[in-house]
Amino acid sequence: MVSFWRPAATGVASILAGVGAGELISAFFVQNGSPVLVVGALVIDLVPAWLKNAVIAVFGTGDKAVLVVSLAVVLLVAGALAGWLESRWPPAGRILIALGGAFGVLAALTRSGAGIEDAAPSVVTAVVAILVLGRLSRMLRGTTPTRVAPNGSVTRRRFLVNTGAAAAGGAIAVVVGQVVSSGYRAAAAARAAFHLPTPAVAAPPIPPGASFDIPGLSPIVTPNADFYRIDTALQIPGIDPSTWRLRIHGMVENEFELSFAELLKLPLEESSTTLTCVSNEVGGNLISNATWLGYPIRHLLARAKPKADADMVLSKSQDGWTAGTPIEALTDERNAILAVGMNGQPLPLEHGYPVRMVVPGLYGYVSATKWVVDLNVTRFDLATSYWTDRGWSQRGPVKLESRIDVPASNVQVKAGTVAVAGVAWSQHVGVSAVHVQIDDGPWQQADLADAISIDTWRQWKFAWQAEKGSHSIRVRATDARGSVQTSEVADVVPDGATGLHRISVTVA
Repeated sequence: MVSFWRPAATGVASILAGVGAGELISAFFVQNGSPVLVVGALVIDLVPAWLKNAVIAVFGTGDKAVLVVSLAVVLLVAGALAGWLESRWPPAGRILIALGGAFGVLAALTRSGAGIEDAAPSVVTAVVAILVLGRLSRMLRGTTPTRVAPNGSVTRRRFLVNTGAAAAGGAIAVVVGQVVSSGYRAAAAARAAFHLPTPAVAAPPIPPGASFDIPGLSPIVTPNADFYRIDTALQIPGIDPSTWRLRIHGMVENEFELSFAELLKLPLEESSTTLTCVSNEVGGNLISNATWLGYPIRHLLARAKPKADADMVLSKSQDGWTAGTPIEALTDERNAILAVGMNGQPLPLEHGYPVRMVVPGLYGYVSATKWVVDLNVTRFDLATSYWTDRGWSQRGPVKLESRIDVPASNVQVKAGTVAVAGVAWSQHVGVSAVHVQIDDGPWQQADLADAISIDTWRQWKFAWQAEKGSHSIRVRATDARGSVQTSEVADVVPDGATGLHRISVTVA
């Protein structure tokens, strides 16, 4: 065991030293060039859609933290392996680190808008790790257990001190790099100083009857801090609003660019819209509702004058992510907007500051582009987007769904009147009815809260006369067109899950 762990320690210390150096270079010289994060972003791009869906299904909005921790574990294990190889067959360990550095360079250079300088942090990481591993390995081979090193050899204590110093220095550098390079610090300061303009068109007041006072029921408006977040950005883009530009081009008569200052001078409108992730399982929580402030995209497209045969707008995020939105969803009368505000506050950085798209009725993967910088008017047969390249459908209309919030599944409740409640949604269509089924009994109508609009979810409740024993509860919704939610079970791929949400409860 000793013959493995000491060489492994040299490898781990070398990796920590290298990554720490790379993080410092990224923090001070290369924005968004973190070696760990660029590799993580490439991993997100390369892993198959089914694995992404599985991770989101298990960890939800914690998927990115899981990925970063997993990458850190892989790096340390690889470092240990490199140290062991170097002690047996030098320079095999250093070659392994060089290969890892090459992968980091590839990851950096393949990001959207990358330049040669973006590879610098990964190069520095590899070079420092190789140099430190070479030095520590030579020290290890020359160690002696005595207190005084004879004939120029190195005491074991000195070796351990040097290895520990390299590891500690690297870890401290990683922390310092992350603190300094919270790339969005400047953007956060700009956001803190930004005051939303007064809307030219205010959102209608939320009806008093739109919300039931039932503990555990999702609030009708989701607080910003609780709003779900699913995207591919490991590092939140830090965009200086003074340099932000939106380019509108492609199959249009009038190409133009719009600055943030110009956007804010336009008559902004408020509207409430529920956003849903296509990865939301039946009964899942990847759905939230907010009141947004922004400018209707249809007015900008009218200014650009799309050509008659254009049928899609390919939007692009500052970090290179793309979404293809049917042009009719951006040119009809729905509240499809370039949003700058969320629930009376500037957009949070993680939700797209300074500008994002909000489009009612479509899953986020084809519409809800955060940090948006480009609108390319084109056609579905001429261009593809991030998720359609990975097997998802092109258009992504939100499906009619419903969810039980209370009681939670597999809990025990007391016999008597039990409040069963939840939310139902059919964005840009509206919900007209919700029914609840106890065990295999008849479907019984629930009470609906008042609707905010056809673009938001709707709360419902049902008074259940619960009898002792084990029971199952199902819910289904009916939309404003009379369509009833299907009981047919379908996976989230390729265009959203279907089925009826069911919970189990025990009545005591």
